[in-house]
Amino acid sequence: MVLVMFAVRSAIADWNDVPTGSMKPTILEGDRVFVNKLAYDLKVPFTTWHLAQWDNPKRGDIVVFFSPADGLRLVKRVIGLPGDRIDLVNNKVLVNGAPVQYRPLPQETIAELPAAEQPRHQFATEELAGHPHPVMTTPALPAQRTFGPVIVPEGKYFMMGDNRDNSFDSRFYGSVERRQIVGRASAVVISLDRGDYYLPRWHRFFTVLP
Repeated sequence: MVLVMFAVRSAIADWNDVPTGSMKPTILEGDRVFVNKLAYDLKVPFTTWHLAQWDNPKRGDIVVFFSPADGLRLVKRVIGLPGDRIDLVNNKVLVNGAPVQYRPLPQETIAELPAAEQPRHQFATEELAGHPHPVMTTPALPAQRTFGPVIVPEGKYFMMGDNRDNSFDSRFYGSVERRQIVGRASAVVISLDRGDYYLPRWHRFFTVLP
């Protein structure tokens, strides 16, 4: 039974604890996200070998993958598809030369962060391929705010965190091979506030990720 349970987690569905803030304000430290491992393909349990494939990650998807830098499982957003040209200019993304559109982020999303932390950041809604999602920057941090252009190699994907000034992503370790993508993160299942004695954030339980 234990072997079957772990095989299901390995090949079909799993969860991923989020220990860092690289995806804030979309995903917070202490969130546990549901990972749909059948979103794109079916793998041999406990491996990255594909048995069948029916889809590929889309621009704007949040995915779980094995980092090319150290093999750790990371959660980031797909920014570039194979063949795309990606630029970052003053923290604004360009895809194939076309600037991504930005608009104000609703206050209820900003309010997910502690009140004392909010003034340190700048927030926006990023419209990536018709997939709006929140992003944030931190002007006081030294960060790589201009990058590229780079062409995403065939069979690879360019990943970035929504917390643009505090994310270890494809700007540093390059694009991610398709076979290293575990699945799509689709929802927050459980959320515990690490800054407040691990109290549950009940309003975040079972919420869909943008």
